[in-house]
Amino acid sequence: MYDPKSLKAEEFIDHAEIEETLAYADAHKHDRELIGQIIEKAKELKGLSHREASVLLACEEDDLNEKVCQLAEQIKLDFYGNRIVMFAPLYLSNYCVNGCLYCPYHAKNKTIPRKKLTQEEVRAEVIALQDMGHKRLAIEAGEDPVNNPIEYILECIRTIYSIHHKNGDIRRVNVNIAATTVENYRKLKEAGIGTYILFQETYHKESYEHLHPTGPKHNYAYHTEAMDRAMEGGIDDVGLGVLFGLELYRYEFAGLLMHAEHLEAVHGVGPHTISVPRVKHADDIDPEAFDNSISDETFEKIIACIRVAVPYTGMIISTRESEEVRAKALRLGISQISGGSRTSVGGYTEEERPHDTEQFDVSDQRTLDEVVNWLMKDGFIPSFCTACYREGRTGDRFMQLCKSRQILNCCHPNALMTLQEYLEDYAAPETKEIGEKLIAAELKKIPNEKVQNITIERLAKIKNGERDFRF
Repeated sequence: MYDPKSLKAEEFIDHAEIEETLAYADAHKHDRELIGQIIEKAKELKGLSHREASVLLACEEDDLNEKVCQLAEQIKLDFYGNRIVMFAPLYLSNYCVNGCLYCPYHAKNKTIPRKKLTQEEVRAEVIALQDMGHKRLAIEAGEDPVNNPIEYILECIRTIYSIHHKNGDIRRVNVNIAATTVENYRKLKEAGIGTYILFQETYHKESYEHLHPTGPKHNYAYHTEAMDRAMEGGIDDVGLGVLFGLELYRYEFAGLLMHAEHLEAVHGVGPHTISVPRVKHADDIDPEAFDNSISDETFEKIIACIRVAVPYTGMIISTRESEEVRAKALRLGISQISGGSRTSVGGYTEEERPHDTEQFDVSDQRTLDEVVNWLMKDGFIPSFCTACYREGRTGDRFMQLCKSRQILNCCHPNALMTLQEYLEDYAAPETKEIGEKLIAAELKKIPNEKVQNITIERLAKIKNGERDFRF
């Protein structure tokens, strides 16, 4: 029985409810009056239910689909402005005891070299990332209680935060590791992590169990209920995501929004971020083996529909996607992207991009500076800001800031100051020239005159060598 307030996975992600939702969406995909009403409701910026959003996703009226895309772009600007938060993944270990059919780290894969970073190797990787200009990392590791216990993850976090190299600091570590216990989530919170990220992969229980035949990840309920344990452990920023291509995309879309509704109903705050990865080629993994792959056009529509359904939630797209796909996605609601990413263990210290331990093929292989340059030429502000985490503006406090539209007086100047740091310390000459002009133009958008003047003063101090200002 569907119950968003239930703590049981099969009740807040109810299969019958999803099937009824998809049938309802099919029955109304040409219902112009209903679709128009849903679009009007979305304009109120309070979000949509999974059923309403599913109707928009199913819609086959071209002009109405265009309206949804236009609305998605406007909502993105209203809540996040033209800022794009930058981050990089850091792979700590590819040891894994699970048998996931879509991941090259699966336990039966004997062709992939297994590697686990020592603390000295973590240090070298972090310095390489700092030398690019990164300030925010998402650490990744396979599930292996012997090789990758929580103590190892915590030690790596301590190491990362301890490294001060030239003007480089990693100011926030987000964590993407397997579902664990309330006690372990409490330890992660105490270690000072930002967002805890866990992809569901698929919300379809039967498919989930088939795709995870062995290992602790086989337990659908334990995995799906992980975010509730994380929040019980004090982590108030959590990130959801499905791996599109494993199951029918409309099923996943409904399940994803039901999970967001569940978090809102139980904890009073929805997901901090939603990621939208697609199955990609990797060692021992052929994406064509999964027959639910989606076109770029459908993928872009999914992003737009998520944005109008959960207007306050950050959206992440990785270097799995090409430059062309990422360019379109940025207009439709994406607010965070990775840059200069390597998905192999120890990959950042290698001169040539290693492929033997990659979790997936990287489509966008540009350097961080090339991505920053590209974003600015497209009118976006690359932001290296981590202020909200460090000022305690997380969970419902961040959502209040977002909903009150105070972003332009807070996040906007923070983005400009962290971009100025990047331009001074890491940018190529052309990138710096473009960035200086962008900052000068964007300063005028700060509505509060006092905040604007303080920002101008701090930008001058950054040029004179001072660092780490924030509102």
